Amino acid sequence: MAQVWPGDAYPLGARFDGAGTNFAVFSEAAERVELCLFDGPAGEGEETRLVLPEVDAFVWHGYLPGVMPGQRYGFRVHGPYDPARGHRCNPAKLLLDPYAQAIEGTVDWDESCFGYNFGDPWSANGADSARHTMRSVVVNPYFDWGDDRPPRTPYHETVIYEAHVKGLTARHPEIPPGMRGTYAALGHPVITDHLRSLGVTAVELMPVHQFVHDDALVQRGLRNYWGYNTIGFFAPHGEYSSSGQRGEQVLEFKAMVKALHEAGIEVILDVVYNHTAEGNHLGPTLSFRGIDNASYYRLTDDDARYYMDTTGTGNSLLMRSPHVLQMIMDSLRFWVTEMHVDGFRFDLAATLARELHEVDRLAAFFDLVQQDPVVSQVKLIAEPWDVGEGGYQVGNFPPLWTEWNGKYRDTMRDYWRGQPGNLPEFASRLTGSSDLYADDGRRPLASINFVTCHDGFTLHDLVSYNSKHNEANGEYNRDGSDDNRSWNCGYEGPVDDLDVIALRERQKRNFLTTLFLSQGVPMLSHGDEMGRTQEGNNNAYCQDSELAWVDWTGLREDTFFDERGPLLDFVRRLSKLRTDHPVFRRRRFFRGGQGGGRQRPDATSAGQASGGPGDRAAGARIEAAAAAPDLPDLVWFTPGGDEMADADWAAGFNKSVNVFLNGDAIGEPDRRGRQVRDDSFLLLINAHDGDLPFTLPPVSYGQMWIKVLDTADPLLAEEESPVVKAAEIVPVGARSIQVLRRV
Repeated sequence: MAQVWPGDAYPLGARFDGAGTNFAVFSEAAERVELCLFDGPAGEGEETRLVLPEVDAFVWHGYLPGVMPGQRYGFRVHGPYDPARGHRCNPAKLLLDPYAQAIEGTVDWDESCFGYNFGDPWSANGADSARHTMRSVVVNPYFDWGDDRPPRTPYHETVIYEAHVKGLTARHPEIPPGMRGTYAALGHPVITDHLRSLGVTAVELMPVHQFVHDDALVQRGLRNYWGYNTIGFFAPHGEYSSSGQRGEQVLEFKAMVKALHEAGIEVILDVVYNHTAEGNHLGPTLSFRGIDNASYYRLTDDDARYYMDTTGTGNSLLMRSPHVLQMIMDSLRFWVTEMHVDGFRFDLAATLARELHEVDRLAAFFDLVQQDPVVSQVKLIAEPWDVGEGGYQVGNFPPLWTEWNGKYRDTMRDYWRGQPGNLPEFASRLTGSSDLYADDGRRPLASINFVTCHDGFTLHDLVSYNSKHNEANGEYNRDGSDDNRSWNCGYEGPVDDLDVIALRERQKRNFLTTLFLSQGVPMLSHGDEMGRTQEGNNNAYCQDSELAWVDWTGLREDTFFDERGPLLDFVRRLSKLRTDHPVFRRRRFFRGGQGGGRQRPDATSAGQASGGPGDRAAGARIEAAAAAPDLPDLVWFTPGGDEMADADWAAGFNKSVNVFLNGDAIGEPDRRGRQVRDDSFLLLINAHDGDLPFTLPPVSYGQMWIKVLDTADPLLAEEESPVVKAAEIVPVGARSIQVLRRV
């Protein structure tokens, strides 16, 4: 029998120190905790049980000399089994360490994985689950990071690419077959080169914390593809490893981060701290439930047998528990300090603010994040809603946070599908959503702008389907949102009509142009730059197949092999336009406002250095600014060339506008204190179903203009565009955008 030393109560989890491993686990409900060591993979091998000898402040701990990385282990917790009082301890169940840094194997959903006997949810099931569930693994903490440095890209220079580790890489023909769908594939040069060509500065990875494939999905021959079903908040998901699951996944994840950092790309994790994979009272006993059910989960007030569910997944973590809060903060710090990630996107973040029932902006979780010297310094992005009452909280998160702007998505979809009366809100979203973020001191950068994401239609499907087509999910098309705000351009699904195809491609370019030229932080969903389709499925959470994976086949970087080539080239040009011109990525809100606005911009010397990348026309800008010193930073014009009046904004039929962006009135210093200046631009936006003549503004706004982008002419080259003069008429095609730069 191995000797167990007392060890330490901190840190929690299994920590290898070079000579042995310290084990520590919290449980206030436990009467005794056994550490279980295994000499074989999940489902096999002999088990050795050792009682943890010490307990301090409800942390059970012990140290085992000679226990090395790769050791498989778990816990058995002896204590009360009394569901009516919220207790579900059952030593027959092998439990994962909540702090495990690697997890091996899967759950096979044998009846022994459940704490009760089938048919009687309040009974105690005494069958041993060890051969049917996952095992924690001791990890080697050492890794050669070399000179790895986080890119620390400022928000105003950030372009986010939401990606799935497997979905992005599983079909790439230039990645070795054994590497596809893994962390190693994501760090492969063909992927990093592609991301850099798009101007991407951050990948936002869908969940990579160890997750579970739900029993109901497995029975239907499906899998939990998206991964929003976490069971290990410290462990990278083992199935995304090409090298093994006994700690190799940790090393591979770190190598991926290092490779992305070398390419100048940050890594943001989509994290699910609102619930776990153990589900409701009928779910399995895998970890938290058997360790200390009442300390980890929100139980209903009138009956502790049941779980409060504000996530739609069966349970919610108890956010007023200091041990839950400690676990979340420890997890966040671990991923920043040990795994070198650069930020987090918090799934259903409104649940994190529910200490009792209502969403509380002053909840303890936000206080902890605010004062934490590590977590407070990385990118923090909220999905600002959950499914509970009062859960839609767009615009209401604390100043340190940015938010997925769901109102931006809805508004842009409504505008380009032709909904009347949408122009005023379209203008607000285009200019950074000051109505949502300005009151509490936040800036346009608080808005993570997106048109599509993993949840819902892809960009291609958004312009190809009016209704969801989720039959493949096995739920009779009842799952997924019915509020898609999509438009199929007259025909449902694939068509051969070239006019319809052309319209759909133009609509894609309209969405993308609006996204990249809006104030705030643009987020592109993986594969949208290549026209990825899910065949109308708007809820591909269970489709771990070619239906949901990015299709790279047939696409060549050096030719327009199919219709995806021109779209990819267009996105690259569009992203470069944003990168080159700070007027499209301001750090502060415009002062001009709707109706033209005649506020005088901050007084600046016309001779100051620009400091912006669009400085090649500095002399022309200075001359123009000197000639018209009172031009505001933003002016809205009607297609007829008049400044927008209240009546124009109120006209529900009005779907077109001309926006003047003054590059001489940005009014922001760069990091060295130099005044940022840029070219000035006109955005001629026509969402009507017919061509419209646009009269350019008078000469005071600029004498000559040149077209740099036209969604109706995706192959347009700026050097081939004719120069047009002030007050001239420019025809703008139906449902299209033109971008003109002042010469």
